[in-house]
Amino acid sequence: MVFNTGAALLDAIVLAVVSQEKEGTYGYKITQDVRKVLDVSESTLYPVLRRLQKDDCLAVYDMNFGGRNRRYYKITERGAAQLNLYQNEWKNYSSRITRLFEEGCKNE
Repeated sequence: MVFNTGAALLDAIVLAVVSQEKEGTYGYKITQDVRKVLDVSESTLYPVLRRLQKDDCLAVYDMNFGGRNRRYYKITERGAAQLNLYQNEWKNYSSRITRLFEEGCKNE
């Protein structure tokens, strides 16, 4: 399964959050949005953002905001494909877990 590590799930969540913003979004907002579903620190998320950038799943650009430089992240075509894979795997994974919780381990 794709979700056998915390890193894959975190990648999927970050890609999902970034994909919601057509023009991209910045690190602090990504952190706040991810924290709505998962308790995670900024120091955990920034390496994820760098890894996704290195893997060509995120494009990065800087923009001036209030006299300071703000780094924005935007999902790439490759990132959208990866997110689609994660979404399909998550549906399969979560339905199997839900079935196990609801029906138990029945012999087929």
